[in-house]
Amino acid sequence: MRVATTRNLHGHVTHELGERIVSGALRPGEVLPREEALAEQMAVSRTALREALRVLSAKGLVEARPKVGTRVREERYWQQLDGDVLAWRCASMPPAAFVEKLVEMREIFEPAAAAFAARRRDEAQLNELQTAYLAMEAARTSDEWVEADMQFHEAVLVATNNELMISLFSVVETALGAFFVLSAHRSNDFKYSLPYHRQVFEAIRRRQPEVARRAMQQMILDARANITGKRRARKSA
Repeated sequence: MRVATTRNLHGHVTHELGERIVSGALRPGEVLPREEALAEQMAVSRTALREALRVLSAKGLVEARPKVGTRVREERYWQQLDGDVLAWRCASMPPAAFVEKLVEMREIFEPAAAAFAARRRDEAQLNELQTAYLAMEAARTSDEWVEADMQFHEAVLVATNNELMISLFSVVETALGAFFVLSAHRSNDFKYSLPYHRQVFEAIRRRQPEVARRAMQQMILDARANITGKRRARKSA
């Protein structure tokens, strides 16, 4: 019981300090209070605090220096694709610049993944993709939509039959989830992108790599326009 309590405490401290750093409440170069003062401030033991700082150090957010103490590192040193770091960045409404970076990340690998899936998928993988698509089609709430959307994009990566590409999903899952939630919430109709998903599915089913690539690229660009409001402006024009 004592071990579990310690783990819960250091997890809480990790989360709280991580959010402060990523949100900018604690700035790069800023030195954290001395260990005993910070532990008292956060109402945790020094053991729990040390464990939390070790975790944050491994994620590149802080560093300990002799005679200086523990200070916040510059953003370029952060493990940006770490699940916790991504979650902290996406916890509040992400700024436009961060949304743009998520779009760029998707543009790098998802169109290529769709093309590879069209070449390599087997029937079982196609069935998984179809199941995800049908779940999107049947979604009654934005939460159901986002869950099915995640399944769809994971199924595309699995259908590449490239274990390195498949492993990307576990790395970018948090970022994709945040992107899909934001996109769904910014639209009057959270199913606005269903036709693009249909195009990707059909291209993969028909083994048309370039069609799949273009459809996925267009889907991503349309999602960007939706989040920035440009898609709504075009529709109302």
